[in-house]
Amino acid sequence: MSCHLVAHFEKRFATGITINIDFCQQTDVFKVTALLGPSGCGKTTLLRCLAGLTDPDKGIIEFGDETWFSADRKIALSPQQRDIGFLFQEYALFPHLNVADNIEFGIRHLSGTRRHARLTEMLKHFDLTGLNRRWPHELSGGQQQRVALARALARRPKLLLLDEPLSSLDTVLREQLRTELRRLLAELETPVIVVTHDRVEAIALADRVAMMDAGTIQQVGSVQEVFMRPKNPALARLVGVETIAFGEILEIKDGLATVLVGQTHLLAVAPSESVRSVHVCIRGEDVALQRGMHGASSVRNHLPAKITSLTPEGALVRVGLDCGFELTSLITRPSCEELKLRVGDTITAMLKAPAIHLIPSESAPVCRTMG
Repeated sequence: MSCHLVAHFEKRFATGITINIDFCQQTDVFKVTALLGPSGCGKTTLLRCLAGLTDPDKGIIEFGDETWFSADRKIALSPQQRDIGFLFQEYALFPHLNVADNIEFGIRHLSGTRRHARLTEMLKHFDLTGLNRRWPHELSGGQQQRVALARALARRPKLLLLDEPLSSLDTVLREQLRTELRRLLAELETPVIVVTHDRVEAIALADRVAMMDAGTIQQVGSVQEVFMRPKNPALARLVGVETIAFGEILEIKDGLATVLVGQTHLLAVAPSESVRSVHVCIRGEDVALQRGMHGASSVRNHLPAKITSLTPEGALVRVGLDCGFELTSLITRPSCEELKLRVGDTITAMLKAPAIHLIPSESAPVCRTMG
């Protein structure tokens, strides 16, 4: 028996936009897959097609041995027939129903005893005990989210689909609920696909990330793999890589590549492909700063740099550097204060070779830093 959700389909829109999907997820184990990408790239369209709320123009969607959609065979199962749970961005609680009735809405086919037992279980699991007679407008944003999740999961769906589940909450509450949401999902062990454009949310919730851009899934892998080793510069920008610069490999020795970036030589782990032109990707948190000359260190790259900008960003400071090419460092405020950094100062930027990700390139775009 197959234990995978498989989706190969195309959806065309009157605007001329076409969504081409090639997606697969294991379904017999708990796993959260985040669909990450910019607005308008097709994330919600993919989710709605999986749910049966929108039909593709061609292709297939299969769950295990079940065919949910087939354009050729003219099969298009309803959301109820697919047995999925769907949490909308706005939660879509019924305002005329209290908490208990909202949760029971999808399990009205169960006997009274079983329905009551399932309701009690959901109230306890989602920390809603005592709130069963409250109306949606009497609940906090976090409580509304938990009611919506309880309603979606009370049916014991085969698959749970979440569309931007935290986007309607304020920043403070969103940060508080990320960890809680992951815990709640893990305890119920239902496979999950969540749409988000928030990198932090994807990291907090997901085991696996599917990067979408321009209507296609361009990279799928673990959170670590996708965020640390994006396949192309566009994906590197989407996952928040601060510095993306053009470089030329001068030589490779002992697994390390000497790369000329602007006027500077860097040592990086050599790419597996035999290439000369590369995009050099460097995350800001991997760039350490220190005053003066370096002592004994295992760090391969010590770059004299001039500070061009200091931009506070919450608990961090974004430090713009000129080290023969534009480089960004992200450091904590205490570190910035301890180093007494000022615009115009000369500093040493330190960067380990494995922290530099090289993406093969046949083109030669201008050197740039993502700010």
